[in-house]
Amino acid sequence: MSLNTQDLYDKFEPRPDSQHLTGDDDRRNVSANVDYEPHPEKSLKVPEEHQQIIQHITNLYCGSSSETDMQVYAEKAIYDDPYSYCDTRYKIAGQWYGLPKIFSKLRTLKTEVIEDKEDLIVFKLQQEYTPAVLHKAMPVNSLVSLSLDEHSKVRYHKDMWNEKDYSHEGLGKLLKKLNGDHLTKITQPPDTL
Repeated sequence: MSLNTQDLYDKFEPRPDSQHLTGDDDRRNVSANVDYEPHPEKSLKVPEEHQQIIQHITNLYCGSSSETDMQVYAEKAIYDDPYSYCDTRYKIAGQWYGLPKIFSKLRTLKTEVIEDKEDLIVFKLQQEYTPAVLHKAMPVNSLVSLSLDEHSKVRYHKDMWNEKDYSHEGLGKLLKKLNGDHLTKITQPPDTL
């Protein structure tokens, strides 16, 4: 069965309850209601297949932009973060292939898997970004949700940076879609994706 983008969005967008999954009384993070800082010692044990998926995704966050890592995504997949909305693996590759052009160094500092189901992986990610211009490392905590298809390919990748879910309306949607649709012209990922 072939799904169009609207079907993927309507049926498979992860909508994690960030307050329930990450609520913390310590209140050190972006919001008083969530704690996106990973605590690896609390991480759930996951099957090897899911561990491999997480490894491919964190490789991409580290600037690997390899075709092997990109194969973790289904051909028709969605990537959704505050700045981008991509609806094919090729457009998603445009985002990942752009990271090394903007950042001189990318490191995953730590992760914590907080939910693991056959068709969903949710983990906290602490990523360190060093912009090429500023050369000052910036750690960023986020909540990553991966909706998986029946072949264990990522069909929806959501990266949340604060406790609010994303709006897919108005000017924000337009800017995210423009970024997702046109960044490949600059980053030029391989056509084979």
